[in-house]
Amino acid sequence: MKLSLKKLEDSPQLYARIAGILYLLIIVAGIFGELLVRNKLLVYGDANATATHIMKSELLWRMGISADLVMQICDLPVMIILYYLLRPVSKKLALLNLSFNLIQTAVLVANKLNLLAALFFLGDAEYLKSFSPEQLHSLSYLSIKLHDFGFGIGLIFFGFVCLIEGYLLFKSNYFPKTIGVLMLIAGICYLTNSFALLLVPQLSSIVLLMPCLIAELSFSLWLIFKGVNLPIWKNSVCKNI
Repeated sequence: MKLSLKKLEDSPQLYARIAGILYLLIIVAGIFGELLVRNKLLVYGDANATATHIMKSELLWRMGISADLVMQICDLPVMIILYYLLRPVSKKLALLNLSFNLIQTAVLVANKLNLLAALFFLGDAEYLKSFSPEQLHSLSYLSIKLHDFGFGIGLIFFGFVCLIEGYLLFKSNYFPKTIGVLMLIAGICYLTNSFALLLVPQLSSIVLLMPCLIAELSFSLWLIFKGVNLPIWKNSVCKNI
């Protein structure tokens, strides 16, 4: 994706709206994959029931994986556009933010293999017949648990993304400081939940991630409907040429 600073200077609102729309798509795809697919099919603590649900809804399971990959694909242009939008505040921090985001995306994409493995263990391939159904169900469930932890590890890097973005948004003056504060809170929540998952799993809860949804949804909608404050944006760009 070739995006020059000159083009962005000429139409920052267009790029902001593109980023906002893609960000909103990321949120919708994430909700679909996590809440409408995995949360619907998984029976926590029961490998056999989980396996039965997945086998009965194989297409839905595959759609969930596909939605997750669409989310990661959309993340790439979003992170590039945000790099350019936040670069006038601090080029070094914007680049650091982009680096954390790239690592997060790479981890989450690779982690999808665990969800595919969970499906493969429930297939009827010849090489699986040396295992009992109960063993295969347990291996499938183990793959899903590995995905949960891989997802948590990826969100550690995204937690730092939110912290850096929150600071840059707060300091920019061409975005609302409120959005910056919300993203800072989101970063703290992501880090708290992910480290809780690794250190004290019973303390990890989706409730901890609710502020993240509020922050990211607010940011995406602001990008779509408001974009940047043009006079302040242009002044910031001029100072950093």
